[in-house]
Amino acid sequence: MIKKILAITATTFALALPFAAQAQEINFGIISTESTQNLKQDWEPLIKDMERQTGMKVTAFFAPDYAGIIEGMRFNKVQLAWLGNKSAMEAVDRASGEVFAQMVNADGSQGYYSHLIVHKDSPYTTLDDILKNGKSLSFGNGDPNSTSGFLVPGFYVFSKNNIDAKSLFKVTRSANHEANALAVANKQVDVATNNSENLEKVQSRYPEKFNSIKIVWTSPLIALDPLVMRKDMPEASKAKIKQFFYSYGKTDAREKEVLMKISKLSGFKESNNRQLLPIRQLDLFSKRTKLESDSVISEAAKKEHLAVIDKQLAALN
Repeated sequence: MIKKILAITATTFALALPFAAQAQEINFGIISTESTQNLKQDWEPLIKDMERQTGMKVTAFFAPDYAGIIEGMRFNKVQLAWLGNKSAMEAVDRASGEVFAQMVNADGSQGYYSHLIVHKDSPYTTLDDILKNGKSLSFGNGDPNSTSGFLVPGFYVFSKNNIDAKSLFKVTRSANHEANALAVANKQVDVATNNSENLEKVQSRYPEKFNSIKIVWTSPLIALDPLVMRKDMPEASKAKIKQFFYSYGKTDAREKEVLMKISKLSGFKESNNRQLLPIRQLDLFSKRTKLESDSVISEAAKKEHLAVIDKQLAALN
């Protein structure tokens, strides 16, 4: 009888083992700020450390655009992701995501900047120059889910000046930060969005190209990127992941080097969805500004839509 019970227990354990192992396998989404090859080189050491320290099987998940990571999380193909604030907002709203950590710069600061860049030989030196001559310029916009490549310049550069970026420029195309920087350096586009973090990487990887780039506009400070996980992950897995990131690079010299290579980071601090409040406000302000300048919609409909946005803004406050 005892042998029979032991045999049944062993069989049950053997059958359950694949499911337990499966629960410990996660895909880590990496947004496409630059080429996949470069991102792999930067993030792979951290992912291997994460596997070793958590006991989980961690696989990097890459997509050609930010939406691919968001949709991956939505359909549970991605359980953990590095995202920008705008894409994190989309993941929280549409993909069962929750913010749990935020990057911290090596100098202790917690922000970065969006830029508009041109070639160093460009006659344009200010934002006003760009806006006045837009009809003759080609424009490299960022991914629609990018904070620094799309949302921030979309509001501060275009919405606040009552300008539609799509109609301002002779030609508009969208690409990741690295592609936009190289396009400007190679004179393939006249002006493009970028950010301070990516320009530092361009300076390191392509110094000659970086020396061909000139900044003509800088945004207000943007909060550093969050890390997001699916809310329905097992609590034990969440705890392991949080512990790993909150402690990573705090004492180990090699880990510090890994963080510097990723984006000149000192590590990660605890965070939550409240980090996204300024981005939500910015998104709503941008929609409100665009709606106010809309000459097609009726005044009654405009008033109704503005009231909805104002109510949403008030709720955030």
